[in-house]
Amino acid sequence: MLHEYRDIITHMKENEAANAHFLHIFDKHNALDDQIVAGEKGTMTDVELETLKKEKLLLKDEAYGILVKYKKEHSL
Repeated sequence: MLHEYRDIITHMKENEAANAHFLHIFDKHNALDDQIVAGEKGTMTDVELETLKKEKLLLKDEAYGILVKYKKEHSL
């Protein structure tokens, strides 16, 4: 997720307590990605997959907003 921000994400992980919300979103996004990959192998319906993909996209949007704000606040 958001590979172009890998350095900023690493920076945020170094201060885990201050960035707990972002890291929770990041972990949940990755878990959903794993579920989607597994579901695409035929274990989920199209509706279930679509629901997970929408949730994942919302998390990505939220994470992006947090990253942009963090980058600006820390002059990265």
